Amino acid sequence: MSTAATARPAPDRGRRLLTALGTATPVYVLLATVLTALAVTDPGFYEADRFLAFVKRAAPLVILAAGQYLVIVCGEFDLSVGAIVTAGVVVAAQLYASFPALHWLVATLVLLAAGGVAGLVSGLVTTRLRVPSFITTLGMMLILEGAVFFWTGGSPQGALPTAFRALGRGTAFGWLPWAVPVCLAVGVGAYLLMRADFGRTLLATGDSERAAHLSGVRVTRVRVTAFVLSGVAAGLAAVLVGGFSGVSAQAGQGYEFEAITAVVLGGVLLGGGRGSVVGAMAGAFSLQALFTLLNLRGVSGALESTVQGVIVIAAVGLGAADYSRLRRRRTRSPDTRSPDTRSPDTRSPEGTTR
Repeated sequence: MSTAATARPAPDRGRRLLTALGTATPVYVLLATVLTALAVTDPGFYEADRFLAFVKRAAPLVILAAGQYLVIVCGEFDLSVGAIVTAGVVVAAQLYASFPALHWLVATLVLLAAGGVAGLVSGLVTTRLRVPSFITTLGMMLILEGAVFFWTGGSPQGALPTAFRALGRGTAFGWLPWAVPVCLAVGVGAYLLMRADFGRTLLATGDSERAAHLSGVRVTRVRVTAFVLSGVAAGLAAVLVGGFSGVSAQAGQGYEFEAITAVVLGGVLLGGGRGSVVGAMAGAFSLQALFTLLNLRGVSGALESTVQGVIVIAAVGLGAADYSRLRRRRTRSPDTRSPDTRSPDTRSPEGTTR
């Protein structure tokens, strides 16, 4: 056996690995790099309690990124998720002020349903009235923020009971924060959803709405469902945020942009049609780890928005360039080869021999 033949499997394995990781490969590399930098900067970061506390803080953003991914990959945006989180925390406090004996599970279901309703309204306005989702969800964000301010006067009243706050700040088995299994459950559910028929139709819708419609995909239903699931994810994030941070009129402020940044960082193409939900969630962990590293390095937290802006511009620019090259390769016809490379049966009559 020749040396060339024996050296071939290693590159093949490398290519298979890159293919399996897909467009999210850079974010996995970034996450590993940032986590290594955290270990060097603060050797105690990976102590069980501290690392699990980091995962607990990252869990709401990870859940929001999973919901935001569903919307972005089908070609839309959802800017209302941060306002849904804020409204959810305030509504929960008001519910317990009126019904102190309310079971925590009932309150949680109310927040999930309310988030789903907000997503449903955004989805219907976007698909039925043809209002761009950027404008629709921006309007929803302003409506919710204004309603919360009017309702509370800028100072929410009430408190959340210990039972309700258990998901956000409590632990299972005495050591594992409940936020960790909740985050894992959302991740597994989102992965299985994207592996099912719904996930394939979602990607097809984002890639080409017309082609998906001609293939029998109910584009409107698919997009509305994505908005509803994003709203439900925001409602669940509100439960976690209310659990570990308490009641605040700014509980979800900025989460909408962090979620979009995480999704873009995870290799998801703005405009839809390409990306992995696991990559989007890894992007959320990377973003949270990067903010933690900057904090440990003494960098002002005011620069977090600057970092997000740089990430979005760089990731979108690189992703758009790669996607353009991919589309050119896919649309390149075999007839563009030179005549000398064509087979005899495809040449013009003048080039044939008798």
